[in-house]
Amino acid sequence: MLKNSAPPEAAKPPKRPAHQSVYEQLRDLILFGELAPGQAVTIQGIADQLDAGITPVREAIRRLTSDGALNMMGNRRVIVPQITERCIDELDFMRKTLEPKLAGRAVAHITDATLTRLQAQDAALNTAIAQGDIRSYLTHNYRFHATLYACAEAPIITATVDRLWLRFGPSLRVVCGRYGTLNLPDKHADLLDALALRDVSGAENAMAEDVHQGMVQIRDALKDTSLLHRFD
Repeated sequence: MLKNSAPPEAAKPPKRPAHQSVYEQLRDLILFGELAPGQAVTIQGIADQLDAGITPVREAIRRLTSDGALNMMGNRRVIVPQITERCIDELDFMRKTLEPKLAGRAVAHITDATLTRLQAQDAALNTAIAQGDIRSYLTHNYRFHATLYACAEAPIITATVDRLWLRFGPSLRVVCGRYGTLNLPDKHADLLDALALRDVSGAENAMAEDVHQGMVQIRDALKDTSLLHRFD
């Protein structure tokens, strides 16, 4: 038997590929409105901002363009597309169709530990509202919904909804600028109560109201800031 042998090193988690890390960073910039609708940026500018190479940035842009979160322009530039009235109508319909169903499905699978996690995320969200911290509000709001939808065990619907959030997420930043965080809709308390009671109908209704109020404010805020373009 060997003496004084060193203990085996703990297994290290595999390192994420550079392109995945860059994708997630760029996705967050879009999702949380750091890149505003209508704001054009160069590929080199993104690489500099993320301290990343051009190749993983191009791959991230390709994926986000496929998701509808970016549009390619000339001269190696990309732009976060401006939301339109027709787009809002479609997003409103799809969100009110899919997200309440995910909330209802989550009831059957949610654990006490996940419910506690959701309550903590909502508390952090409320703190961000009280402090007027827009970035924290947007981050905790998204995480609250993502945590809940992950419980639904409906990966196709969840992935679809996640792509929808990339479409309207940048406009939530406009809503915060227009109304301030204290006036943002919050139906999470009703939703948490329904989840605690394992009330499927209550969870679906609370989520439907949360989605409806949010989309109404997006529509109103974008009209006021002239970012809403009407179709003939």
